[in-house]
Amino acid sequence: MNKYIQVPFSDDEAERLRAGDFVYISGTIYTARDAAHKRMAETLDRGEGLPFSLKGNIIYYMGPSPARNGRVIGSAGPTTSSRMDKYTPGFLDAGLKGMIGKGRRSTEVIDSIIKNKAVYFAAVGGAGALLSRSIISSTIIAYEDLGTEAIRELEVTNFPVIVVIDSKGNNLYDNIVRK
Repeated sequence: MNKYIQVPFSDDEAERLRAGDFVYISGTIYTARDAAHKRMAETLDRGEGLPFSLKGNIIYYMGPSPARNGRVIGSAGPTTSSRMDKYTPGFLDAGLKGMIGKGRRSTEVIDSIIKNKAVYFAAVGGAGALLSRSIISSTIIAYEDLGTEAIRELEVTNFPVIVVIDSKGNNLYDNIVRK
């Protein structure tokens, strides 16, 4: 089923999404990969504020390629999500509502998704050029020294994703294997 959400989004909106739903996201999302996750976790451990609010927001596990002429961003495909698993429960507890990436998540992350009424979305790997068309602006907001792993604020319109793990813990990957 096709669904449309505006970010930031609420627990109620997250609970309406089901594993297998096609979702089109509009609003502001943030990019962060391994090195940015490590810095953000260290910042939270020190009791300091993050460069953006996690509350109701989505982190996209992506490091873009350089923008071509006339584009705001280069190829914008997802990276493997499991590399962020050790940080994810803490971010979910701090209010993160969704993540976009590719691949399976750990049991600890799935349990935290359920606990925090969050959602794990997948973007299609290998379709980075197509995904970049839904990004209307890209601004580095933190950790510029990390290059492609810097945190970016992306404005997106109808960014296409699939719900892989919903707020009840239903897992599209497991469902496909069973079928």
